[in-house]
Amino acid sequence: MTDRARPPIAVFDLDNTLADTAHRQHFLERRPRDWAAFFAAAPADPPLADGVALAVESARACEVVYLTGRPERYRRDTLDWLAAHGLPEGRVFMRRDADRRPARRTKLEILRRLAQGREVRFLVDDDELVCDDAERAGFTVVRARWAKKSAAVEEAQERQGRT
Repeated sequence: MTDRARPPIAVFDLDNTLADTAHRQHFLERRPRDWAAFFAAAPADPPLADGVALAVESARACEVVYLTGRPERYRRDTLDWLAAHGLPEGRVFMRRDADRRPARRTKLEILRRLAQGREVRFLVDDDELVCDDAERAGFTVVRARWAKKSAAVEEAQERQGRT
């Protein structure tokens, strides 16, 4: 049973959904991958207009929640970036620092928890595997296809459990 007295939840991914990671993808295209530099460069991400506009619009009828594969140790940078780019305030769910499970597993786990007693209106994410699994689980999905993503980022999302 859902709590109809509270607004539904709109869930947004960050990297390549709200934040353009193109300028830092090169850190993942070399061997060994430089994860520290990749995440350290996140505060310089330009916002993605399509994703930001959807988040702002969604805040009119929904509680906006952010669900990212970024490690917890980058929380301060993430909160500062969201505020600097005028995104709605909302809870931010991040990956535990040592968690290397694929994003499709960690994100679906959190989506299910959010859906206990609340309507999840939709998930907005760029990761096709996350989107596929969320749809199979019965969630409405908006596929964020407005950013160019490298093969290294796609591999990181699924095989290395990093973003």
